[in-house]
Amino acid sequence: MERLFFGLGALSALLSVGAGAFGAHALRTRLAPDLLAVFETGARYQMYHALGLFAAGYASGRFGGSAASGAGLCFAFGTLVFSGSLYALALTGVRGLGAVTPLGGLAFLAGWLLLAFAALRPG
Repeated sequence: MERLFFGLGALSALLSVGAGAFGAHALRTRLAPDLLAVFETGARYQMYHALGLFAAGYASGRFGGSAASGAGLCFAFGTLVFSGSLYALALTGVRGLGAVTPLGGLAFLAGWLLLAFAALRPG
């Protein structure tokens, strides 16, 4: 899992930088300011959780166990749902897409909790 999470983290960081540049350059004049802010939030949280994937990869190799692996899976799922729904909302203007965003946020929270558990459990 260590290599998988490092690879996913690197790809997610790459996509986050690309999304940020796309938002700053290509979308700045095409989106309303509120939708541009939504897009930028998606890119920012994607980068945060790309770093979380690196941490989960490190933890899975260092501490072992299923908690670190669960954290990485939560971060990957959360990025798809949270950032993906925000990107889609910003680009389409369909506000209903924001209804699924909190599910990604819950996955992020679960991932950080699992990562803490992996680091703090006796063993």
